[in-house]
Amino acid sequence: MLWLRGWVLQVLRNARGFCGPHGQQPPLPDPQKIVATWEAISLGRQAVPEYFNFAHDVLDMWSQLEKAGHRPQIPAFWWVNGKGAEVKWNFEELGEQSRKAANVLQDICGLQPGDRMMLVLPRLPEWWLVSVACIRTGAVMIPGVSQLTEKDLKYRLQASRAKSIITSDSLAPRVDAINADCPFLQSKLLVSDSNRPGWMNFRKLLREASTEHNCVRTKSQDPLAIYFTSGTTGAPKMVEHSQASYGLGFVASGRQWVDLTKSDIFWNTSDTGWVKAAWTLFSAWPNGSCIFVHELPRVDAKIILNTLSRFPITTLCCVPTIFRLLVQEDLTRYQFQSLRHCLTGGEALNPDVREKWKSHVGLELHEGYGQSETVLICANPKGMKIKSGSMGKASPPYDVQIVDDEGNILPPGQEGNIAVRVRPTRPFCFFSCYLNNPEKTEASERGDFYITGDRAHKDKDGYFWFTGRNDDVINSSSYRIGPVEVENALAEHPAVLEAAVVSSPDLIRGEVVKAFIVLSPSYSSQDPKKLTQELQEHVKRVTAPYKYPRKVAFVSELPKTVSGKIQRNKLRSQEWGEMRGNPRKAP
Repeated sequence: MLWLRGWVLQVLRNARGFCGPHGQQPPLPDPQKIVATWEAISLGRQAVPEYFNFAHDVLDMWSQLEKAGHRPQIPAFWWVNGKGAEVKWNFEELGEQSRKAANVLQDICGLQPGDRMMLVLPRLPEWWLVSVACIRTGAVMIPGVSQLTEKDLKYRLQASRAKSIITSDSLAPRVDAINADCPFLQSKLLVSDSNRPGWMNFRKLLREASTEHNCVRTKSQDPLAIYFTSGTTGAPKMVEHSQASYGLGFVASGRQWVDLTKSDIFWNTSDTGWVKAAWTLFSAWPNGSCIFVHELPRVDAKIILNTLSRFPITTLCCVPTIFRLLVQEDLTRYQFQSLRHCLTGGEALNPDVREKWKSHVGLELHEGYGQSETVLICANPKGMKIKSGSMGKASPPYDVQIVDDEGNILPPGQEGNIAVRVRPTRPFCFFSCYLNNPEKTEASERGDFYITGDRAHKDKDGYFWFTGRNDDVINSSSYRIGPVEVENALAEHPAVLEAAVVSSPDLIRGEVVKAFIVLSPSYSSQDPKKLTQELQEHVKRVTAPYKYPRKVAFVSELPKTVSGKIQRNKLRSQEWGEMRGNPRKAP
């Protein structure tokens, strides 16, 4: 292995490796050994190299391996829009297109290493191209969801001092409305087949750009991405990740949790503005896998199921809410001939959904847990026994513990804060800091641990059981109640299509459990009062009686993010927002 490690480090140390089609590369060893070396770095078993650039050291590597016949004849990137349009790139084509995009950013937009660029695009191929182009040029990408308002955009552009933004027709007017308030914004790229005053047409510039580009030399700790993440109070924080924390931090989870190989086609339905889109990019491509993307303008269970039936997708990842929608369909009408592995994360998975999916599809749902600040924290990797309702065990290289508010480790079975050890050694695959906010960065740590803000307990076998966000936990008459266990209990009743549980003000108990429920169609005409009583009694039987929802509201839909996650904070704000002097601040 010493010769291989030396070869990999030689590639990683390449100061300004030429990224054009005629670049010189060392002789190519076995790709499995290459990935194994990256995995060892990801697991903390080998040192992180001083220099690393994902585009040059990983993507261009696979381009060379592909040309040498070391990879199946499948795309590296495969995009469809459901209306007949399709884009397929192998690694060589991805390299060529991303080098052209890098020339647009560097020569036309004038971006230099360390400059920041906002990427606010729907699921279009250009999002992946520009992400790679940012890495090639050393620019720092700042993804955002397409639902950002003018106020959201203004705050993010001002706080980040982004010099460039790329977006689509729908968002361009919002950017124009606040453009005068963003003096650092120097260039605006539009992904469109038409033109707009004050904007440069990215597609036109891409067609005209050169395919030759010199990759910027980046150190492993140089910034790669910034994500805005919201807390319960104050403005969203800027989470910064480095070239290595994301570029190498997902190789191990890509192998062990996502179970990817160079023959796999991986579809993650996440929106491009969320970290899971980047998680997919940085877990799939180091393993030589294909990233599959459906434009999917809105979440539609039938479109997802038809896509799984039509295309040779081997690996699927959705948030639990989407799986809840999928199991409500008649799954006997569909055949997923290529599908072999399914994953979920982003919110708690109801055991009932897992059982239904496994019963109808024959595949487990492997749950994982992480944050914008981290890579994968806990997971149920393939081959490990799954305990229904658990997030699984700690994911290397993290040392994950349950701690109290002072950072002391709690014994098995006791609820506390999910925490990751950051002292004496901070894991390399960890966020650098909350930018321009040292107080928040310092407040996120207690003793030797980073505090995630989520609560759980760990059992004697090392499995973690999620309770909820610190601000989601309901304190009713001194009883601490996690919303997830009440939602799981409700989900077992056939009347419940979806449920979200939050705290609601109560003059006697301070706060009580309130359930917002979307009914299954066959129960929609039942008497609400009788059905409320029936559901309350059901929860009392399934879990501890004090946890039952004292308030129930039947709704047509639940508020969700663009990636399909239920937004409990909006429901909680609805309950608490108008109360003066409320000690629980609504986010």
